[in-house]
Amino acid sequence: MRDPAVVRTALVLSHLAFEDAGTLGKILEKRGFRLEVAEPALSATQLPDPARPDLVVVLGGPFGVYEEASYPHISGEIAYIRERLDLEKPIIGICLGAQLMARALGGRVFPSGTHEIGWHPLFLTEEARLTPFALLGDGTPMLHWHGDTFDLPPGIPNLARTENVPHQAFMVKNYGLALQFHPEIRTTDFERWLLGHALELTVRKIDIPGLRNRTKVLGPDLEARAEAFFSRWLSEAGLP
Repeated sequence: MRDPAVVRTALVLSHLAFEDAGTLGKILEKRGFRLEVAEPALSATQLPDPARPDLVVVLGGPFGVYEEASYPHISGEIAYIRERLDLEKPIIGICLGAQLMARALGGRVFPSGTHEIGWHPLFLTEEARLTPFALLGDGTPMLHWHGDTFDLPPGIPNLARTENVPHQAFMVKNYGLALQFHPEIRTTDFERWLLGHALELTVRKIDIPGLRNRTKVLGPDLEARAEAFFSRWLSEAGLP
């Protein structure tokens, strides 16, 4: 039984100030975790020992995993994630974080040929139905915000897809969780995303009022599903 006097830590690797751990962060705080936020672009060489945090969470970002020449911190971040995976200690990657995990495990990351920005149904594979993914529901609208995708690391099955992007999620045993979509989004925080991504939304000719309204409608249901999903995964990862 866990000693409630022992404070657990979750290291959150952040790439954009306005994108935080959202629903996942609130779940962790309820479970007594202390969230420590680090910015790899500023402190890749000063990250804590990858064995120290009870959980590592790698969030999204606007650059590509393959852009090391422009963003030198990427190589260090991939190495850090690889070390964490080698230790078989819990780690969650969301969007860019999932792509970094795929690369750390030997998978290729590349432009998908399409930009999924907005709400699209997420379809589960057969392998996903006996995992925490079942709590998200098959065909549930999910927020997506990516133009890149990944090849699955060797020996790891695909767990989810959309109509246009076949690889959306994978798990590494019970300690690694990679999600290319955004179940962590909270409706109350979404305006920050619209402001922070204003240029991209304009360039991509996204219907901003439509996206805002769709989030107001779909966001609350996703928050409830995400809480159940993340809670189950954390418990199965040994972090009740």
